[in-house]
Amino acid sequence: MIDHFGINVSDMATASAFYDKVLGVLGHRRLMDFGVAVGYGTEQPQFWISTFEGVGANREVHVAFTAPDAATVRAFGQAATDLGAEILHEPRIWPEYHEHYFAVFVRDTEGNNIEAVCHTAELDD
Repeated sequence: MIDHFGINVSDMATASAFYDKVLGVLGHRRLMDFGVAVGYGTEQPQFWISTFEGVGANREVHVAFTAPDAATVRAFGQAATDLGAEILHEPRIWPEYHEHYFAVFVRDTEGNNIEAVCHTAELDD
C-alpha cells in the first residue's frame, strides 16, 4: 500500500545528520540526496526528508501509494480531481527517480502532498 513517505524539515543539515545516524542503527542508509531532499532506505528510498524556502511549523506530509500500472496512476489522479484535489504534478514518467517511475502528485483536502506511483511504466504508457 505505502510506497514511500516524506516529512518536511526546517533545518536540512541537522535533520539529515539525525536521520543518517538513527536510521543507520536500524540498518538503513541515505540512498539519494538532491540537496533539498534526502531519501533513506535499504534497497530503495522509502523515507524522505525535504525542505523549501519558507517552511513553517505546520508542514505538509508526503505519502506515496503503490499503483499496479500507469492507467491506475491516471485513474487515481482523475478520482482526486473529481473530488476537488489540486494536481501538483500531472501523471508522467519521472526519469530522475528511475526510468520506469510513473506518478501523479495531488494536494489532498487537508493540504498534504499525496502521490500514486507505479515502478513498471514504459515511455508509451
